[in-house]
Amino acid sequence: MNRGESHHGRRYIWTLIGIVLVVVYLFPVFWMVSTSLKVDPDIYANPPKLIPNPLGWENYREAVFDNPPVLKAIRSSLIISVGTMVLTLLLAAPAAYALARLRLRGGALVILLLLVSQILPGIVIAGPLFVLFSRIDLVNSYPGLILADVSITLPFAVIILRPFFLTVPMELEAAALVDGSTRFGAFWRIVLPLVRPGLITVSVFAFLLTWGEFVFGLSLTTKEEVQPITVALNTFIGQYGTKWNLLMAVATTVAIPIVAVFVGLQRFIVGGLTAGSIKE
Repeated sequence: MNRGESHHGRRYIWTLIGIVLVVVYLFPVFWMVSTSLKVDPDIYANPPKLIPNPLGWENYREAVFDNPPVLKAIRSSLIISVGTMVLTLLLAAPAAYALARLRLRGGALVILLLLVSQILPGIVIAGPLFVLFSRIDLVNSYPGLILADVSITLPFAVIILRPFFLTVPMELEAAALVDGSTRFGAFWRIVLPLVRPGLITVSVFAFLLTWGEFVFGLSLTTKEEVQPITVALNTFIGQYGTKWNLLMAVATTVAIPIVAVFVGLQRFIVGGLTAGSIKE
């Protein structure tokens, strides 16, 4: 076997390994969609049916479209996710810019604290937030959930955005200042457009992290009016059994925005994370 054949052989092996890993990773998603389309007798069939027949489209009507609590929870998740995304951008962009441009005392310590905060799970801060929000009347409210989610998304956003600001030449801002622009004007008109890939990356991840968040939604809300869809999924898990086909119908509906965002903005997400990780 010559060198070229050996190279092609290794490439085919790695391709096969990649295909197997993708199939293993996507099988739970396939099983979720398949179960969402099964009628009740097929759920517990032995051996299990991979392809449902007949297709139980009625599961979606019963679990989602004719279910006002679920529709209300989806609306709540959308409000919370968009609100968190916007607030994260408003806070992360100037914070990351300041860490990249200004010689702040303790700047390195701030970055270290941001990194450490990524280690803490949400459940650790859910209790203190509940006590605090109870005193200032933010429990069972959209602002309370948005602020709680921002505590998770903001450190990540600042860490991702800071390298992007470091790559913008300071001469561009200096030229804008010479032309009579203010520091904020230069930041808004010159710098932000140049870091758009980073802003898109941060926006997408802030939205998706909030869309799938469960701990804050469960611990900071008791009213259905503001509970996100991740909490509403619990209603399909009963004491005497779980309605798996209805549960999976809602789960599939909830997963659609995640898939759509990744498919539509994939090049921005991958490019933003790659650029942000190597540009220092």
